[in-house]
Order: sequence, then C-alpha cells, then structure tokens
Amino acid sequence: MAGACIECDVAIVGSGFAGSLIAKQLSEKPIDTPTGKRRLRVVILEAGPGVQPNINGYMRSFYKAGAKVPESPYPPALASAPSAVVAGRPTALMLSASSWNKPEHAYLDQEGSTLPFKSTYERLAGGTSHWMGLTPRLVPNDFRMGEQYRLPFPNWPISYETLMPWYDKAEEELGVSGDVADHSFAGLTFSPGYAYPMPRIPPSIFDQHVNETLAHLTDDETNSLEFLGTAAPVTSLTARSLPAARNSQPYKKRRACAGNTSCIPICPIQAKYDATITLNEATNNGAKLMDHTVASEILVDASNRVSGINFITYKEEAGPRTGSGCIKATIYVIAANGIETPRLLLMSKNGNRTAKGVANSSDMVGRNLMDHPQFLSWGLLPVQVFPYRGPLVTSAIGDLCDGPFRAQRAAFRISLGNEAWTATVGGSGGDPHVSTLDFINGVNLSGLNKTHTTKLADNSALIGTQLRDTLGNLISRQFRIAFAVEQSPDANNRVTLSSATDALELPRPKIAYNISDYTKQGIAVAFRLKKLIFAKLGAEDFTQTADGDPAGFDMEIEGKTVRLTYGGAGHVMGTYRMGDDPKTSVVDPFQRSHDHSNLYLVGSGTFPTVGTANPTLTLSALALRTADDIVRRFKPRL
Repeated sequence: MAGACIECDVAIVGSGFAGSLIAKQLSEKPIDTPTGKRRLRVVILEAGPGVQPNINGYMRSFYKAGAKVPESPYPPALASAPSAVVAGRPTALMLSASSWNKPEHAYLDQEGSTLPFKSTYERLAGGTSHWMGLTPRLVPNDFRMGEQYRLPFPNWPISYETLMPWYDKAEEELGVSGDVADHSFAGLTFSPGYAYPMPRIPPSIFDQHVNETLAHLTDDETNSLEFLGTAAPVTSLTARSLPAARNSQPYKKRRACAGNTSCIPICPIQAKYDATITLNEATNNGAKLMDHTVASEILVDASNRVSGINFITYKEEAGPRTGSGCIKATIYVIAANGIETPRLLLMSKNGNRTAKGVANSSDMVGRNLMDHPQFLSWGLLPVQVFPYRGPLVTSAIGDLCDGPFRAQRAAFRISLGNEAWTATVGGSGGDPHVSTLDFINGVNLSGLNKTHTTKLADNSALIGTQLRDTLGNLISRQFRIAFAVEQSPDANNRVTLSSATDALELPRPKIAYNISDYTKQGIAVAFRLKKLIFAKLGAEDFTQTADGDPAGFDMEIEGKTVRLTYGGAGHVMGTYRMGDDPKTSVVDPFQRSHDHSNLYLVGSGTFPTVGTANPTLTLSALALRTADDIVRRFKPRL
C-alpha cells in the first residue's frame, strides 16, 4: 500500500444509524492520555456520497423519477447496471419476476435462491434515509424465544431489562414521539416516571375508524378467531399509536411533522429523524467523514487483532477508482448493515490466513439472514377516511406480537397505512397516479375502474367534473393494512460472495433465502385475520397476488389452496448474531467480535431473533451501549 496509513483512535465503516450514533458518542467524550485529556479521534469511512448541504437535489430526483420507489431520490441512478456502479445497492425495480435472480440486472445475486429476499437499502452518508421512522421496542419475550416457547431459536445474551435504559437514551437521541400508556402491553415496561421525548403523533381518521370498528367483536367473531391461538379469547382489536422518530412538536431545532405522507422515501422538512443529523453532530465534534471511500479488506495481525482496513476511493458513481489507502486505529467498528458487513468480513482473506473471512471462526458470518416478510392487503371502505394526511403510519395493532401461539407459528404486527394505495397498485407507479390515468384513459390497472365499484361502465374514460367527483369519492376511501411477520432464523439463509462484481471489481453479495413453515403459518393466519377485519370494516377487498410474483407460495387455508405472497420490510437482520458462545455466534453482548478483541460489528445483523418490531430503535440502543463499552475499554496507544 503506497504511502502512510491514516491513523486514529477509532475507525468506523458505515455512517448509518449505528455508525453515526457511535461516532457522535465517542467524539464528544474526553479520554485520559499520558499527555492529558483529549477527545477520541474518530474517522468514518462511507462508501457513498457525503452529507449534502440540503436535500433539494434528492427532492428533484424524486420529483423527476418515473418510478416512485423508495430508492428514487438517492444515487446511483435507478437504471444503472449493478456491475457498472461503485457503491451498488438493491432497488425495488430489481425485484421484478424477470430480474430478481439475474445478477446482470440485480445488485444482489439471488441466482438459485428458493424465494427472493425483497428488501432494499442505501449506501450513502446517513445510511437508509428512506426508512419510515417507526420505533417500537422489542417485547421481553422476543429476547428469550428458545426458553419461553421451547423453539430451536437462540436466546439473546441480554434481556429486555438490560436494554431498557439504552432504549430510553436512543429515544431521546432520535427524538421519538409516543405514549407510554399505549405501549404497556405484551410485558413491556418502562423506567419509573418515563415519558417519550414528545407526545404521540395524532391518530389519523383511518386509525380512529379502525379502532372504533374493532373495539367490540361479537361472540361469533370472537369464536371465529380461535385460530389466532391467544391465551384468552379476542374480544376486541386495539389500534395503538406507534412510536416514531418523527417530531410531533419542534425538537432539537427540527420542525414538527407537516403531514407530507412521503416518509418513504424522503421527508421534505426533516421532521423525521435520519442519521445525517447525528453524523453532522459527530463531525462538528471533530470526527472525520471520508466519503466515496469503499472499505475492501480488514487486516488482522499475528496476534489476531485487527491492524488496519484497506480502502479504495473514487469520484464518479461508475468509477474508476481514484486511489487507495489504509487506516490504522486502536478500535475498529463495522457498521455497514446486515448485508454489506458480512460481505466485507468475507472479502477479508489476509493472504488466506483468514480464509473463511474475518471474525468467522464460528462459520456464522452471513448466516441467518432475516427480514420481516410483509403480507400486504388493501381495500375500499364504504366511508371516506381521507388518506394522504399525516405520516405513512401512525397506528398499529400490536397485541398479537406475542402469545402462546409463537410455539407453533410466527407472530405479526399490523400497521395501518395512511397512504392509500401508493405502494400497492400499478407496479412502480402507485396511486393516486395509476387510478387517475385509469379513468382518463379508460383502463383498469388499479382495479377501481369497474362497474360494481363506480356504478359506471367497465373501464370508463371520464373527463371534467365526472372525473373529479369519481376520483374524489374513490381515492378518499382507499386504505392499506400490512402485517409484518416474524421470521425464524435459518443458517441456510445467508450472505456469501458472488462471482459477479461491481465497478471496483469487488465481489457483490450472493443471497440464499427462503421462508420457513413457521413463518408461512404466520402469513396464513394474517390472511385469515385480514378477512375478518375487512368484513368488520365493510370493505371491498382488492388484495391480489400478481401473476408470476416470485415471492408467491401456496398454503392450505380452511380447506382451500390459497396463493399468498410477501414483500420486504427493509429490515436486514441476523447475519452476524450476538451470543455468549463463540462457537455459535459472531459477537458478544456488547457487539464485540469473539475472534478479535478490538473489532466491533454493530447494527441489526447482531439480532439472534427478530420479533415483530422495526429494528432501528433496538440497533440504536445497542449502538449506544457499544459506544459506552468502547469508552470503558479504550486504552490509547503510546
């Protein structure tokens, strides 16, 4: 390697939620050295572009994009071939039936995979900016699935009670709006006197309608729900406000949510937290961000400590490389998400001294890839609920995220969507765009342009006031409900290295993925519950599995064969799990590598199991706990 290596105290790869939180915590805490107190010298390597001075460029990209998919505001261009991009990423457009398992079209090489892994992510400063912002906590039994339900699942090496104070700190750091009373269920408790940093986001009209409708179930309805397998009969379903890292009032110099309903892919006023906020605080404290810098190998010395990280630099999305270098530190943190972190570890061969990759004596790196497969449903209500007002999701039905049924099948959390059919119809276009064009052009991609719904001729072509009134009536009655289903860990679901490469000639991730019968049974129960909810709401069901959907599978439900499908939640978890036993896990309870004492692997890849809660709050709490451990252990080099 030409030239001297960059030297620092802590080198962090990745500037998403975990990387930015650790960088901020470390950069603001002074340490004792032989020459006096000083702040830790922190350097962050980021594969993508740096923090933009504002989001106007991203907003322009979003407005101009023909496909309003989660990745559309962010680089690289959606049409880019994965082999021609330096910092590649999976996108929703790569998951079509014709391209998902073809590495020439899709960044993730899923050739030979049983079912598609359907989640996507970004590689840019601040990490996955297109998240929805939801921050529920895991419930206590999520940490002890093997013990509680006698399943072949690992228990976490920490408990909910251990993580509780770190949840408190993470909610303050991100700025979470919520209500403790709404979340005192499924064994969840809070620190004495605890209150969320901000009041909850007000429930939408749809939330209120669902809550009122499902507040009382008839005896027949309660009896028909015995298939849920709950400890007590289900006599009501409660829609509770969902905690979110979104301002309900001004907080930390950020504005309150203005209800733009574009949380995915971008909040135009940054009322929703994203990691660039913390990243800016870290760099203001003196941390150094090196963007357009791709970590290519982790170096390990003869004493089995990490001794450096090699990297490649570039300027343009398609390359070429503009240079290379290395960084040397006392402590190393890999925070590159649940796919890019194992990819880097597996690429790091050290002249074949770490032939299986760094931190991989257990052969667990890359294994147990998990998501929250989403069963998505949508319909038309008999009353107007006026979607497109407020955030995408403000409430959820969470009481079914735990119970004795978990010994037999996966749990789920039910989120109520305020964005109508934006994410459900017309492929990549979404509503209201698709339905509007349907009624202008006399076609029926959305399914709305038909007699029994509109009382007009099939595939009507409308103009003027008739077009306006028809769309105003129909779109104001649209709704979406999603079931985020727990996925069981499976060592055969894994990330390895592909023979397909990116523009730097580095191997891209290869994915092997399937969902278990345990998880499929959870989706089947979600389907059955959806039918009851729709009937109770008096809703017309428009849910359908698209012909040729690669995520489709058949289940026997109530004596009939039903074609079901799932979507990705964007929750990449499990690929370098934590545990007490170095033979069956990759990191310890502080996310420190069992193999290398000065290496930490952070993020949701350390989750042994996934429960049903969105992972960002939990990985943030774990990151803050890890930062505290680094400070306690840190000994400066003399």
